[in-house]
Amino acid sequence: MTVETFTATPVRVVLADDEAMIRAGVRAILAADPGIEVVAEAGDGRAAVELVRAHRPRVALLDIRMPRLDGLAAAAEIRRVAPDTATLMLTTFGEDDHVARALGHGASGFLLKAGDPRELIAGVHAVAEGGAYLSPRVARRVIELDAGRLARRPAARDRTAGLTEREREVLALVGAGLSNAEIARRLHLVEGTVKSYLTSIFTRLDVRNRVQAAILAYEAGLVDG
Repeated sequence: MTVETFTATPVRVVLADDEAMIRAGVRAILAADPGIEVVAEAGDGRAAVELVRAHRPRVALLDIRMPRLDGLAAAAEIRRVAPDTATLMLTTFGEDDHVARALGHGASGFLLKAGDPRELIAGVHAVAEGGAYLSPRVARRVIELDAGRLARRPAARDRTAGLTEREREVLALVGAGLSNAEIARRLHLVEGTVKSYLTSIFTRLDVRNRVQAAILAYEAGLVDG
């Protein structure tokens, strides 16, 4: 698998999943990118919190269902004891209620265990940069689950109609899960310009973060698939 290094200093990751084979598979995918270093592994949420406290990683990659302390509770505790550590949740389609709850509590990102390995690497880098990452398949599922509430909002196409053409391009790439660095390369911009576009987009669309922006991009039909 060919991967791309996003940062000069490896992103330090604590990985937590109660299934040893899942941990081994995730670790192998992350090890393919020299820009990522798994510094510790845990088999339950309580151990994950303690490892984050000890190692202070940039990212905690957490399974939602774990013994002793589930991923959502572990993420909340990590935000309390290590606010500089971003939490990235591993989920399945059978855990829709957990995804909805975590969205409401500001989790940094969501990935499917059965998803494309490239999404795992992109997600780690995205949240490490201070952004958020929503697997495209998870984004579509969240939209389906939230259809009733979304129907009561102004139409997504109307909300995005006031954006400039360049802002719409940036929003579409956010919806596709690209990091600021990737967006900059794709559009031949510098990262500072991308950040300025995102600030404007978030303000004009009244969204708080990249996850909400990504969902809106899907609602508006800006992202293929």
